[in-house]
Amino acid sequence: MKKIILLVLPVLVVLGFVAVKPSTLGSMLSAGDTTKILAPSPEHYSEAALVSAILNQHHYSKIKLDDSLSAEIFDNFINSFDNFHIYFLESDINSFEGYRYQLDDHLKEGNVDFAYEVYKVFRSRFMERMERINPMLAVGFDFGKKEIMDLSPPDKWLATEEEIEEEWRLLLKSQALNLKLAGKDSASIIETVEKRYERYKKVISQYKSEDIFQLYMNSLASSFDPHTSYFSPISAENFEIGMSLSLEGIGARLFSQNDYVTFSEILPGGPAFKSKKLNAGDRIVAVAQENDTTFVNIVGWRTDDAVQLIRGAKGTTVRLQVLPAEASLTSKPIEVKMVRDKIKLEDQAASQEIIPFEFKNKNYKIGVITIPSFYRNFEAVRNGEEDFKSTKKDVLKILEDFNVAGVDGVIVDLRRNGGGSLQEAVELTGLFIPEGPVVQVRNADNSVEILTDPDSDIRYDGPLAVVINRFSASASEIFAAAIQDYKRGIVVGEQTYGKGTVQSLIDLKRFLPEEKAKLGQLKLTLAKFYRVNGSSTQHLGVSPDIQMPSPFSAEEYGESSQPNALPWDQIAPTDYIASNYVSENQINALNKSYQKRTETDEGLVELIKNIEEIKNEREVNSISLNEEERRKEMEGVGEEGSSSDLSAEIESEEIPEPEKPDEINDVYLKQSIYLIAELISGVG
Repeated sequence: MKKIILLVLPVLVVLGFVAVKPSTLGSMLSAGDTTKILAPSPEHYSEAALVSAILNQHHYSKIKLDDSLSAEIFDNFINSFDNFHIYFLESDINSFEGYRYQLDDHLKEGNVDFAYEVYKVFRSRFMERMERINPMLAVGFDFGKKEIMDLSPPDKWLATEEEIEEEWRLLLKSQALNLKLAGKDSASIIETVEKRYERYKKVISQYKSEDIFQLYMNSLASSFDPHTSYFSPISAENFEIGMSLSLEGIGARLFSQNDYVTFSEILPGGPAFKSKKLNAGDRIVAVAQENDTTFVNIVGWRTDDAVQLIRGAKGTTVRLQVLPAEASLTSKPIEVKMVRDKIKLEDQAASQEIIPFEFKNKNYKIGVITIPSFYRNFEAVRNGEEDFKSTKKDVLKILEDFNVAGVDGVIVDLRRNGGGSLQEAVELTGLFIPEGPVVQVRNADNSVEILTDPDSDIRYDGPLAVVINRFSASASEIFAAAIQDYKRGIVVGEQTYGKGTVQSLIDLKRFLPEEKAKLGQLKLTLAKFYRVNGSSTQHLGVSPDIQMPSPFSAEEYGESSQPNALPWDQIAPTDYIASNYVSENQINALNKSYQKRTETDEGLVELIKNIEEIKNEREVNSISLNEEERRKEMEGVGEEGSSSDLSAEIESEEIPEPEKPDEINDVYLKQSIYLIAELISGVG
């Protein structure tokens, strides 16, 4: 996805979300302005050498910390402060160039001085720029003038202050125009933008040595792969806190990206998940409480400040204005209203629905099983409880209910299922196939472990479809891939995310017990998933047998869009016997009938049209700074281009026992029903 030229502050992103305590950055707000020059703490030297050694010797990829990787760390770190080249001058970068191929040697020795030299220059440039904000706002902007702002990724560093000044004038004009189109008057626009940059200034002025070290270690870690990362001691502690606190409120994790507070994860069973309108990558524009008449614009806010507005007591209502991940910058935000709640384990459980319909003059019952995540109550298992909650157990009970009801076919819906327990994915697969291998795990030493279904019983042997989308990942991909490889059922939907690696959390204190200070943790990629046919799920994910329209391309969202994502590859296949319940001829016939419906089914035709419009909008690499033209751009998108309509996912309680699939509002579910009906009727 193209880069958006907006103000970006370096944020402490760990595991895809910002660590909040409310610190590392949060607690700094009460720490006072650290105007003194920052320097590494004594433990940072030994910790940097240790992290470098672990990555160099034990990361799955076998990448070596050498001059080539040094250059990448160099760019990663500088870009963590100034990704859009609006602070540093070309001369600043030239002054750092002597380090480009030396950082590998420095890090192995524990030398982290480079990080603090870069921050010193950045802080100076940043503060100089902040002093120019208010005067530029005071001059005002001519919104009648026809100007554009380029959204293309920067290809060079600017040489002069005048060039940077012009970039900032366009940036501020765009931000002011957005607020004007949102109904703000001139005074409110100036006040809002000034407060935004005062927040930025406060954050940067209160950075601590630990913050710079964490940014530097993550620049090192991310050069190996996107799922390897470093937690500072405070961040590690905050992660544990966040894991429990995130289970209350709207049920989502957030981080800061490109000036927007962005969803990094939607937790299954929470209000955000149940809304059926929010996905990872969606950007929050504004927040309002239930009775507020106006929204608070939070563009440019720190994540922990935004969380204070979004979080609230159970039973209260929050309203969000959101730009979907697939929407362009000029799209009209959608509004999502949610009642805050606490996520319970039962809310994450698999659910069932039986949909009766008529197809080719025959009446059928289709059972739909929706699985939000692969869950397993590990605490109950550790305590020796036999009646513990698990995905396999819940789905087994649903299948028993379906058998009693006499369903003719089953659909397993894994859309938006980001994974979870690997064991549950293996055991769930076992309900549909005879005994045999389900997934292969190759470790960093190249040893391969094969996880198998030991149970020869098949709990459901009828027609089966698995529905996936771009947000299906990890364990979801393992289940869908196994069903596909065994030719047990059809896989329908979008290409999945492509997350096929395994991480482990390493406490660095174990290796340096003599250090008096607390040390951080390293999340390290140690293994990789492979299908039973030998193909990795990494990078490519699972491609469906019947491909539904998608607003996301692999280059824009998914593992393959991540810098340094480990590549797809193959190992030897396992010994497995395909059930051949579904043949290639049947899949070809199903694809032909589906293609015909892309021209005749109103919902599908409209979905394809909306997706094409959104893709075309994202191809535009500039936006107008003329009020009339920008207004037309925004009005031309409207809510019909939002993710809520693209996914068209409706809560099961809202589907009124349809007689025909035409009455189902969920386009993907409707097409899945058509396909499984054709499978039942003997297509191909």
